[in-house]
Formats: sequence, structure tokens, C-alpha cells
Amino acid sequence: MIEAPAFGMASVWATHARFAPDKIAAICGTRQLTWAEFDRGTARVANALIRLGIEHDEPVALVMTNSLEMLEVMFGIVRAGACMVPISGLLTGAQIATMMADSGAKTVFVSSSNRALIEGANLPAGIRRIAIGFEAEGWEAGEALLAAAPDTDPAVRIQPDDRFNIIYSSGTTGLPKGIVQSHGARTHFAWSNALELGMTRESVTLVTTALYSNGTMFMVLPPLLLGATIVIMEQFSPSGALALIEQHRVTHAFMVPTQCIVTLDDAALGRHDLSSLKALLSAGSSLRPDTREAVIERMTPNVYELYGFSEGFATMRKPGDNPARPTAVGRPVLGFDMRIIGQDDREVPRGEPGEIVGRGLGMMAGYHNRPDLDAAILWRDEAGTEYLRSGDIGMIDEEGFLHIVDRKKDMILSGGFNIFPADLEAVIGQHPEVQDVTVIGIPHAKWGETPLALVIPRGTPEAAALLEWANARLAKTQRLAGLEFRAEFPRNALGKVLKRELRATFWEKAE
Repeated sequence: MIEAPAFGMASVWATHARFAPDKIAAICGTRQLTWAEFDRGTARVANALIRLGIEHDEPVALVMTNSLEMLEVMFGIVRAGACMVPISGLLTGAQIATMMADSGAKTVFVSSSNRALIEGANLPAGIRRIAIGFEAEGWEAGEALLAAAPDTDPAVRIQPDDRFNIIYSSGTTGLPKGIVQSHGARTHFAWSNALELGMTRESVTLVTTALYSNGTMFMVLPPLLLGATIVIMEQFSPSGALALIEQHRVTHAFMVPTQCIVTLDDAALGRHDLSSLKALLSAGSSLRPDTREAVIERMTPNVYELYGFSEGFATMRKPGDNPARPTAVGRPVLGFDMRIIGQDDREVPRGEPGEIVGRGLGMMAGYHNRPDLDAAILWRDEAGTEYLRSGDIGMIDEEGFLHIVDRKKDMILSGGFNIFPADLEAVIGQHPEVQDVTVIGIPHAKWGETPLALVIPRGTPEAAALLEWANARLAKTQRLAGLEFRAEFPRNALGKVLKRELRATFWEKAE
């Protein structure tokens, strides 16, 4: 019997380097890597880890900032057959220590800007700390470690069920919830999104969000699979993103709704040629209809909108879809299926709201060391087929498009009425002096809870006048109890507003 070839994207990367060695794989700032250099760089990381005794499937963490070095470390870990554990540098030292302990990682790569954070994290003495971009006592010099490692193929055999990574939510508090994704699932993610977004080996993608974030992988894994080019922003700015699109003739970019909003407000918009854009993907949270139309009119007509969750399900709305209802977020991405279920856990008819459940080839292997959560997230249909619960309320319309009603846990129950914040946000967001808005439920002595609007304003509107304007356009059961201005909202790595943090202040006071 013929032996099965080595599985995984690492073998594909080596092929790109062999047959297109001088093609540009990645750009960051004034530096760039050819595919030959990317191949050698990831090989050095992999061989260094193997020399250190890192075993197959062993978790290896990194707390790094966007750079070519981070890209090489991430996929060098994968190439070694280890399990990548990317951790946000925006967390506290205590949160990082908790995630490290939960994942079982005994090795961590750290950028110079995160050195103090890790030194203050009180990691156990046995943790190997590898410094990238600096040298210090108590740290292993990363540059020397990698320079001493061979740049030849480590020839690690990888199977589809092997762990590719453990992804933690950037806002995790208490017990961590690590999402385990296999090589098979990550490969499906790469080819399915490449097909859906129309990428080729000639594509140039723009990374505007943190490399440790799962959503960023839309602009990383597909081009790595195809042998295309990735442009990495060290830190996002609207003017910087617009300039890079023009400079590098970017074909595919990813921006969360917040980034779209601030880019629309930036003076640089209109000064740069964005005609190369074949796809501007938005995900992380739903685009308000007014924002979507403004992006189409002022940036590019090639707007793609994705709804999904890291556990493994997604829908996509494409430019040619033209749904009858403008709030549609698309149909399932290739390889996925979805259902809508009611409170009795039975599937509801088309047009009725309920919890979104999904399944497909990109599903997670499970939560790391949390079998209790694995059981809680599963829903089975009458045939016993397993789907994952999203925790989101949605509806499938007569055309087969999904519509997001709201997050199940964000729904406001006021006086017996269900109030969905997204409905209120869509109305308030239409006001010209509203840049961004989020609606939360706060305690109310009579109704249990009531909606409060928090607004990031344009200019200097009057809160009372804006509240009156909004309530005049809302149903009686939806009317706001108040409206407050904010300079910013707490957000996760993909710009999603952390409503639980906003609610906490009000509910703690009530208690």
C-alpha cells in the first residue's frame, strides 16, 4: 500500500518555497519575507523547538506583537508538530498566567514590548521564556536560539486530528475557555474561505487586527495555503490602512465594524486609490445597515460580511447576494450547515427566531480540559447529528439568508417583553451625530431591567435631544430609559463590544 503523504499546510508552505522562492510571502513595515525566507524562518523555529525537547502536540505559547517574527514563530510552532497557543498582550499578567497554566504550555515566546507584562505575571519557575527582540537575565535569547537551529525541513508528520492551536477569548475572566482546533479544521478554514472570498496565489491580503486573534486568520491562513502575499500592520490606523491598500495593491482586507466606522470618519478617505480591493470582509459583530451602505458607497462595492463563532460555524454575505431583507448576514460558508431551534430545543419553521446552531468541517475538536462545556454546547437533531450552540438569536428568511436578532445573553427582558439591543442600535445609529452605539440592560425597580443607550458621538450633540429623537422612532416597549455618552467602549481583539463589562457597573451598584 502506498504511504499517505504528510498532512497539513506546513508541507504546502515548503512547496511554495521550492517552486516560487522569490515571491513575496509577507510584508510588515519596510521589511518583507520571500517564500524561501518564510520557509527557512519557520523551519528554524521548528528545529529549535525540537532541539529543546518540545514533543509532538505539546502546547507552546506566544505573547507577541504583530511582526514578521511573530508570523514565523506562530507557524514554526505548528511546523514542529506542537500546539500553538497565541495569547493577547492586552490581558493582565494574572490572566496570562491562568491561560498558560490551563493550556499546559511550558514555553512562551515574548516580544520586547510584552517583557514587563510577562515578568510581572508570576509564571512558575519552570516556564521557559524565550525573548524575541531583546536580551535580559532570566530569558533565553531567541535570536541566538534560532540562529543556531538548522533551516532545513524538520520533516514532522502531522495527522488531520492533531492539534493546530488553542485559542482563548481575549476577554476571558475566571476559568479560561480554550478552543481546540485541529489541523484538519484549520485546513478547511483556509480553503473554504479562499474559495468564498475569491482568493488566488496572486492575492494580496491586509492584516489590520492582532495576529493572535482567530478572526485575523481570514487574511492569513488562506493566503498561506495559496502561496499569496500577506501585508501586516503593526498597529491599525485608518490612514495607514488606506495607504497600504494603495501602495501594495491589496486585493483582500479584513476590518471589524469599528474599524470601518473610524475609517469612514477619517480625513484620508478619498485620497487613496482603493480600486484594487476585490473583497473587504467585515466580521466580529454585525455591520449596522447604515455603516454597510456607507462602506459600499465610499470605500468599495465589494463588501463581504461574515457571521460566525470560533468554535466552528460561519455564514457569509457576498456582494452579489442582494437579499430582499438588508439585515441578512448570509448563507452558510462552504462545508457548513445550520438550524434554528426554539426554547424547547426543537427546530423552528423558517421565519421564526431562535438560537442558531451550526456544524461543519471546521468545527472545533472541543474545549481544552472542559468536557462540561463540550456537553453544554452540543445540540443533536432527531437523527443524532451534532451541532454547536451559538448563544445567538437568529432567523432564516424565505431566501435562506440568516439574520442576527441578538446575543441570547444580551437580550433585555423588560416587563415581560423581549428587547433585542441590535434593533435599538440600528435605529440610533442612523442619527448623523452618532459614530457608534451600544445598548445594554440596566436594573429597573418596576420592569426588572430597562434599555440604556451608550453613544460615542460625532461633534457635540445634546444627550436629552438625542434620547428624545431615538424614543420617537422606537416602539413603546423598546424605549430607552436613558442615553449616556462615552469616549470609547471596552472591546475584544476583534472590536466586539464587551457588554458584560458595561453592564457590570450598573448591576453591581444595584446589588
